[in-house]
Amino acid sequence: MKTSLLRSSILLLLLNLTFVLPIAGQGTDPEELEPGELDPLSQPKFVNALPFPATLTGTYHEITLSQFRQGLGVYDPVTMTEFEPLVWGYNGSYPGPTIEAYTDNEIKVRWTNNLPTGNVLEKHLFKIDPSVHWAGSVNGDEGHEVKDLSGIPAITHLHGGHSEAASDGHPDAWYTPGFAQTGPQFYDNNGLFTYHNDQEAATLWYHDHTLGITRLNVYAGLAGFYILRDTWEDNLGLPSGEYEIPLVIQDRRFYENGELYYPYKIEELESQLEKPLDTDGVTVLPEMFGDFILVNGKAWPYLEVEPRKYRLRLLNGSDSRFYDLYLPGVMFYQIGSDGGLLNVPLERNRLLIGPGERLDVIVDFSAPVLWGQTLILKNNARSPFPFGETPNPRTSGQIMAFKVTIPMDEGVVDNSIIPNPLRPDAFQVGEPVNKRQLVLFEGTDEYGRLKPMLGTAEEGRMDFTEPVTERPEYETVEEWEIYNTTADAHPIHLHLVHFQVINTQKFNTRKFVEGDPSSIQLIGQPKPPSEENAGRKDTFIVYPGEVARVKALFDREGLYVWHCHI
Repeated sequence: MKTSLLRSSILLLLLNLTFVLPIAGQGTDPEELEPGELDPLSQPKFVNALPFPATLTGTYHEITLSQFRQGLGVYDPVTMTEFEPLVWGYNGSYPGPTIEAYTDNEIKVRWTNNLPTGNVLEKHLFKIDPSVHWAGSVNGDEGHEVKDLSGIPAITHLHGGHSEAASDGHPDAWYTPGFAQTGPQFYDNNGLFTYHNDQEAATLWYHDHTLGITRLNVYAGLAGFYILRDTWEDNLGLPSGEYEIPLVIQDRRFYENGELYYPYKIEELESQLEKPLDTDGVTVLPEMFGDFILVNGKAWPYLEVEPRKYRLRLLNGSDSRFYDLYLPGVMFYQIGSDGGLLNVPLERNRLLIGPGERLDVIVDFSAPVLWGQTLILKNNARSPFPFGETPNPRTSGQIMAFKVTIPMDEGVVDNSIIPNPLRPDAFQVGEPVNKRQLVLFEGTDEYGRLKPMLGTAEEGRMDFTEPVTERPEYETVEEWEIYNTTADAHPIHLHLVHFQVINTQKFNTRKFVEGDPSSIQLIGQPKPPSEENAGRKDTFIVYPGEVARVKALFDREGLYVWHCHI
């Protein structure tokens, strides 16, 4: 029997900051600057023009990962000279170039790792905590015995791609420059990945996915858009060309000298550990919230627009921050989500987007009251989401500006439309042949730090190195129930598939007993998915104390992962 293998394990450590520390106040509060950290209130806003990464078309691309300096729209507060910090990127750009492809037109990409060589603990842009399970762990074990890695490990994942396992970017498929060292799931393809694009038009993105340091590699700059098009969407009459704008939103922090800063220590932690942490004071943290908001790699940029309709492809590329976006006085018309078009457009005044999610919206700037105005895209999502602190309205509460200052040429008419319906038929996955009960847990590591983990209701929490637990049969549909026993919302991402959200429901976390599915006590009635979540999804927010039920067709063979994208 052919099987498609999916591994359930501690992939929360992959994209999260791995551990929730059991000490009050040990978050990364951006309002409390650390010594030597650049104050975001010293910065001008809406003075940087929104940049647009280069676009790559065609069927073959050679893309190099490297280190370089690039201005991010952050300035010396004394001289007002723009800093040019060290960053990582693809083809000398952060974000990387936007890859455009067409449905059913296969492309190949050779991803060449040209990041720094040498001791990885010294050459990485940020401090690595070797006490966690990561690409440098000996034999894949927990603990901080480290391989002598000769360079920075990297592996690129096409997020939302219906990819074969060899081209998916498994976290253990990493390789260092020159393939000097490779991970245990490395495919001997010399970095050549094939993308069949056998899926609907959608806003995808690519990013690093290396085991245990994804958060650091992506924070350094390893991310970019992948836009998939098809003839159906092309013929809908949506805003296109210069009126179609990809926007990746990311939060960052900086040292006073303008270099990127990623928090890595908390002074009061050491005295509360169960045993000493032999990592020179370096530790992973529960999450990272930056106080500088970058869009397409520039801090608080602006975009000059005409009084007409624009299509915005929104991506939350942040580490941990959710965004509750609104544009005062202007409505959004959402036309798509992760995996492509919705059934019908939705008129919305706010847009919630979790890490890894994408939203496809149309904004109409044509109302005369908007002409000549500067409109600020704002954020009101709490951090951690949904019960944390509200954003500072002067920093993380602002995203970018739209300046309605470009007059349309005389005689030019905006012929773009907001079609209804958007699809010939609603997205629908078939009936499942199997159901699984999966759980988001919090455990404790050997040092006494809390540790987010995945597992099953029957077997409990599990480490990444434990045997595969999700083994869907080839070309079958399964229903997954994903229970969140933690205190925060988690954007859960399944590789390979686009799933249909069935419903969500509250359950009693206090009565739940790990390893005993019969202890699950549901509360109230299931809620159908909101309209914005009725389309093809690959990432879905599971709220604390709730179960999300999704179903998907598993139609490729190989080893894949599912995980939280914080």
